Order: sequence, then C-alpha cells, then structure tokens
Amino acid sequence: MIDVKIVTENEFADFLKLPSMLYEKKKCVQKISEEEALLKGTHTLSGYFSFTGFVCFKDGILSARCAVTLYPEKDFAYIGFFECIDDEDVASALIKSAEEFAKENGRTKLIGPVDASFWISYRMKADRFDKLPYLSEPYCKEYYPRLWKKCGFAVSERYISNIYEKFSSDEKNIKKYINRYNAFLKKGYKIISPEKSQWDKVIKEVYALIIKLYSDFPVFSYITEDEFCTLFSSFKLILDFSMVKIAYFNGEAVGFFIGAPDYKNRLYNKIGLAELLFLLKNRIKCDNYIMLYVGVDDKHKGLGTAMTQAVFDNMRKKRATAIGAFIKEGKVTARYVGEKISGQYHYLLFEKEI
Repeated sequence: MIDVKIVTENEFADFLKLPSMLYEKKKCVQKISEEEALLKGTHTLSGYFSFTGFVCFKDGILSARCAVTLYPEKDFAYIGFFECIDDEDVASALIKSAEEFAKENGRTKLIGPVDASFWISYRMKADRFDKLPYLSEPYCKEYYPRLWKKCGFAVSERYISNIYEKFSSDEKNIKKYINRYNAFLKKGYKIISPEKSQWDKVIKEVYALIIKLYSDFPVFSYITEDEFCTLFSSFKLILDFSMVKIAYFNGEAVGFFIGAPDYKNRLYNKIGLAELLFLLKNRIKCDNYIMLYVGVDDKHKGLGTAMTQAVFDNMRKKRATAIGAFIKEGKVTARYVGEKISGQYHYLLFEKEI
C-alpha cells in the first residue's frame, strides 16, 4: 500500500530525516536548517512563494518526499527536494500527488528539480555518481533521472561542469588568454582580488551584476540586495580571496569571478572541530577549486577570458585542479581554457505539462 501525505507540522520530522536514510553521510548534501525554515515559512525568501512538502509511505515505511513551490505570478510550479527509494510505483504516486496539487492551484506545468528557488538549488545530477559531492553540487541517487523520465518528465535544459587538470607552475601561459588579459589592462581595466575586509562592498557589486546578467537564466527570480547579502553572508568565511576577481572600468564593477576551495561535503549542517580545522586548512591551500560564479557586463566583450587568465595564473601557482561549475550547454564559458578540460559532469532540468 502506498500513501502520500501533505506535510504538516506532524510530518516535518519525516520530511527532514529521509535523506539520511538514503545516503551515506559523506554523500548527503542536505541542509537541514534550510529545509526546516522553508517548511516553517521562515526562510529569507519565504515571502516570495508558498512551499508545500509531500511525504510518501509504502507499507507504512517512509519511502519518498518532494516539495511543490508556487509563485503567485507564475503559471507553473516548481518541484524539488525530491528523494525516493528505487521504486517506480512510489515515485509515480508521489509525483502524481504533486501534479494534482499544482493543477488544483491553477498551474499547467511542473519544472524541476528546483528546491524552492534559483537561489537555493536546482538541476539534477546525471553522471559520475562514484565521485564524492564537490562544494555546492546537487548530489542525488543515480536512478533519479530514470524515475523522472518514467513519470513523464522531459529534459528541458542541460548543464555541464568542466573538470580542469592540474596547472603546473612551470607551464607556459596559453597565449590567447595572456594577450587578452594584457590588452584589457592597457585599456584601463583593473582586475583585482579584493581583501576579506572589502567583502561587504564587493558582495553588493556582485549582486548588481548578477541581477542584470543572470535574469534570462531558467528559473531565475528576483531578490533584494539585502536578501542576497543574507544568503551569501557565509561566503566571507569560506572563500580564498585570491580566487575572487572583480573587474573595474572607470571605477565601476563590470565583471566578477568567484571561486572557492572544494570543501567537498564537510561543511553541511553541524560543524565540529574536525570540520573547522579542515575549513581553515583548505581555505589557505587546497588541491581543488570550484569556479562557482562568473559574469561580465555585455558592454565589455572578451573580458571573461581576461579574467580567466588571472584565475588560472593562481591555479598554476597553487598547482591545483579545478571544476568550472554548472554552465548551461552552449554558453561561451563552457569553452574557457578548453585545452585543459579533462572531463565533465552533467546535470539536467526537467519539465512536464500537467
């Protein structure tokens, strides 16, 4: 017997505990405090949407969960926080309940996985499940894409993360990038790594650029500067600022790059002494870095490759590998320093008419 319930306060514990039942600790990327805030409606972004959780039981045993997020201005719903045992009947029952709820609320399509917001997490991992999750990766069980396709979802967008091999300290610069970098400096551009003490200023400059440059991304939604600063306040503690680059022209920020040490899956939820020491060690020197965000004002074409040169100069000095994370297929950033790409991760976004 399969039974699906809408989550009320009585089911909060069931919704929150399922990931730990499915994953070994080192592969569980759940942020319990964030999920709890969404269920209670106290998350920084809760004012933008309604969030409804679902849990599914098979023969009385907790077996699956998901959440449907409704934005008042959108005619579709997001489905996210999906977790499920490898059972097509369970997945079908859960998603059917989510569909019915969305239709009852006037929606005509489900898009996912989207964990409530563009700013929280979206996309589904599609390969390399043998690897441990890297920082910010939306890890999942390897059978999830199959379950979603079986339930009638079709792939709407594809994303990649490039794996860059180690840049040795004696490697020659890639001529195209160093020439581009020097050309922009001669034009009066400044490409700098800010100090940690400047983060409160820098994060607002990054916000202004992201809101402008990312607005055409799938599932993008507007948030205020204060909300953005709240969501990303922890970055000040985890960033290696030598891997942060801001490009200025005539005193105005026109491009940004944010990379971070790969803390893998060590910084989720409770942080003990071991995790704290790991953070401090890797923030100073790490063997792998995650290139999280990059953006350049459209009026400054080619600046992205110049900034890339500054970043890869750092990678060369650190003798580290890197992952260029979550690039939409077809974007020019997917080809940056293609000579050094040794592999890729793949991610999917799905949709279903209902």
